[in-house]
Amino acid sequence: MTDTDYERLMRTEGAAVRQNTTAFNEGRYESVAKLADYEELRAQARAIKEDAIERLPELIDALREAVEANGGTVYVAEDASDANEYIREVVRECDAERVVKSKSMTTEEIEVNEALEHDDVDVVETDLGEWVLQVADESPSHIVAPAIHKSREDIAHLLNERFDPDPPLETAEELTTFARDHLGQQIADADVGMTGANFITADSGTIALVTSEGNARKVVASTETHIAVAGVEKVVPSVSDLVPFVELIGRSGTGQDITSYVSLLTPPVAGPVVDLDGQTPLSEQNSDRDFHLVLLDNGRLSMREDDQMRETLYCIRCSACSNSCANFQSVGGHAFGGETYSGGIATGWEAGVEGLDVADEFNDLCTGCSRCVDACPVKIDIPWINTVIRDRINRGTDPGRFDPLVDGLTPDEETEGSPPLDKRFFGKFETIAKLGSLTAPLSNWLADLGPSRTLMERLLGIDRRRELPTFRRETFRKWADRRPESRPVAGRVDDPIDREVVVYPDLYTNHVLTDRGRATVRTLEALGCDVLVPEVRSSGRAPLSQGMIRTASDHAKSVVETLSEYVDGGYDVVVIEPSDVAMIDREYERLIDDGKRTDHEAVAANTYEVFEYLYGLVEQEDADTGVLRGPDDPHPGVVYHSHCQQRTLGLEAHTVTVLETLGYDVTTSDIECCGMAGSFGYKTDYYEISMDVGDQLRRQLEGPDNSDRIPVASGTSCLEQIDALIAKEPTHPVELVSPDR
Repeated sequence: MTDTDYERLMRTEGAAVRQNTTAFNEGRYESVAKLADYEELRAQARAIKEDAIERLPELIDALREAVEANGGTVYVAEDASDANEYIREVVRECDAERVVKSKSMTTEEIEVNEALEHDDVDVVETDLGEWVLQVADESPSHIVAPAIHKSREDIAHLLNERFDPDPPLETAEELTTFARDHLGQQIADADVGMTGANFITADSGTIALVTSEGNARKVVASTETHIAVAGVEKVVPSVSDLVPFVELIGRSGTGQDITSYVSLLTPPVAGPVVDLDGQTPLSEQNSDRDFHLVLLDNGRLSMREDDQMRETLYCIRCSACSNSCANFQSVGGHAFGGETYSGGIATGWEAGVEGLDVADEFNDLCTGCSRCVDACPVKIDIPWINTVIRDRINRGTDPGRFDPLVDGLTPDEETEGSPPLDKRFFGKFETIAKLGSLTAPLSNWLADLGPSRTLMERLLGIDRRRELPTFRRETFRKWADRRPESRPVAGRVDDPIDREVVVYPDLYTNHVLTDRGRATVRTLEALGCDVLVPEVRSSGRAPLSQGMIRTASDHAKSVVETLSEYVDGGYDVVVIEPSDVAMIDREYERLIDDGKRTDHEAVAANTYEVFEYLYGLVEQEDADTGVLRGPDDPHPGVVYHSHCQQRTLGLEAHTVTVLETLGYDVTTSDIECCGMAGSFGYKTDYYEISMDVGDQLRRQLEGPDNSDRIPVASGTSCLEQIDALIAKEPTHPVELVSPDR
């Protein structure tokens, strides 16, 4: 999509998507908080899915036996065409004129409606959202709430125009009543009912349908033939395994403690077909039911054999990843999605069932912020899946004709194919930063010239509206090296703390935001720590964000090799940039091979975000806070925005506590993302999305409760974005507390 396409979607659908996803998120926070065993349920759910996918072939065999023992039929379809041909044959044998459906993303995937309509079969969606989209001739924009992009007014206008009711429909109650009556008649006149399945148990052939409307039950109960269509990954071993999923799926997706309807069907359902019109006595109704379970492969079994893609199959289609994603909240699933699936997990699904070319269309909208990982009820590492897909897309890309312009920027590690030019530029930013500092201030002057900005926008996609980083001639490392050996030690009130600390010189702290590095060193030394700033590579966050996994892995190994020597010598590692803390804590586990796993574990166990470490010194080791700088005013105010990955690591509270201990009056931003997300906000293709996401933060920072407060942020991207959003310059919290500022 182009920048213009994104702007159109933000203008026409963005407000409704943001309003509805925000409501879902608020409900999720509240509902999950009621569960004392929430994390235990997540662990159980993941374990069940891991086991089920591992044993999938044998579970399918057991399921087939169970369904056939019940009198039903199981058909395993190789792909969409195979599934549709089987379904069409079943419908033809029934001589059916109408098929009524409950909501099913799998039937969207195979486009069964179109296949049946080709046979002149009337196909009616009975889920309210799906029906609205069928009337509008639009595709779903959300896994759970397909019409999330439409407001009540939009729906009223659509139905009034299409059906011309008298009086016109207006309220939500009028709309739902009209839809219920209309669809009720469609169901009553149907010949075949079609459903999906949230889960299918191999032990009994039981189908679990978790819905917010009663239409699925009606579709099954009122038709003589029931066709259930589900991906093979929906199979779990037993009915007892459904417990954690029933607890989690509603809470994760829509914030409901439990969805309105949890239906467990063991088809063919015993009992007569229900006459919804009530004209036929129960004793005279037909009880000879027919049931067909269509299990869809369509790439899933290949995904199962792919170590990097297998996690996708753990997905229970709750949509928590979509709801928690700031970019999705701005543009919705019509941009952040492929042929069928939308949101964070969609990259895995679309790459697996459609191909890399489809996933490529929206993959870059995932910025790797990792909020979706904590939201996912089965703990899928969605950012990693997206990164793997990005890496595979990169390796299939023609390097292009501009290679001479970035000679030396193509990493040796990326031997199979070459990432696109813009990804190589951002992925090798360590090289750019070193060159920028070496030639500063000339490099900064040249980069900001009009012709330079034009060239960067055309070739690298760097939006000219973004202020470029200012490289420092004296890097943080150079400053640390030229300092005198003797340094003041204040320590605790009773005796010195005497801790040895390595401050990790992340890319931006070392070359651009050197003041926060200096403030960190001075703060730690004031509290009695002996501080070193070693020569060490950048964390690999930059190449990882571009899908350059080999390069990121090379960085990770180098960083661990360097830092492990200090850790073995008794040093603690303090990191200023939260995204680099997350790299060491989370991503390095994926990037470090088994031979270096022990070294990584030791480094990760002794690595701390700067305020996490200060909190430990102040709260646990009784450091003398009098040596730090408190507020200048009697009643200072600070509004603090924490970094996405700082929140997912549970580190936000440390900063707030330390600032409050020093006398600052702190309010915290509840906006989860600033919208910058590293290189994402620099790119012309995504600038408008970045600013749209950031606008939520801008309104909060400029609001009456915060306009007089000092804006404070921990992340590099957050500081850059806030600086672009508001007139008041933001600061890193360590610069507030440093004894020399």
